[in-house]
Amino acid sequence: MIELFTANTPNGKKISIMLEEIGYEYRVTKIDLDKKEQFSEKFKKISPFSKIPVIIDHKKNITVFESGAILIYLAEQSGKFYDIKDRLIINQWLMAQMGYIGPMLGQHHQFHHYNPGKSKFGEDRYFKISKRIYDELDQRLSNCRFLSGEEYTIADIATFPWIARHEWHDIGLVQYKNLTRWYNEISKRDAVIKGFKFMKKDEFPPKP
Repeated sequence: MIELFTANTPNGKKISIMLEEIGYEYRVTKIDLDKKEQFSEKFKKISPFSKIPVIIDHKKNITVFESGAILIYLAEQSGKFYDIKDRLIINQWLMAQMGYIGPMLGQHHQFHHYNPGKSKFGEDRYFKISKRIYDELDQRLSNCRFLSGEEYTIADIATFPWIARHEWHDIGLVQYKNLTRWYNEISKRDAVIKGFKFMKKDEFPPKP
């Protein structure tokens, strides 16, 4: 049994989608970010940076924090979405999401969605970076079906929930035909639909 400590965020959805994709039994322990539960001493024992998500593999008594590390762990355990012959390219696109796509879109959310009007510099800066991310992903997907090639992998699972917040970005996903094609294909997967609404039963990936 996998216990998933999480909240309803893109990083949280990465793991619920992965667990649905590999068919593992899991239970969700909600961490209420509004109540600052992530900063409790109890949670910090399993998440030293007070971040969600975290998993505990109770069968093996193993705790894993950081969403990219969790995806790699689950992929290695299940033998899915992380083919050994493609791991170098998968890791590159996974790390791109972890170090660039997620953090930059996250800053765009902070300035553009949560706190509009407080910093024109911040809004302009992260809008431009986010638009560049759309451009770069669209270019990549003009050459291959998925981010790391022709197979769906943990790199796609990691990136998808961030693009699923495209309505917050006000960039216009539909203008990017390759990114839209990728997004639509992934959003129709049964496991993605189930994992996306793991905390809110009427929540579905928004259409482009």
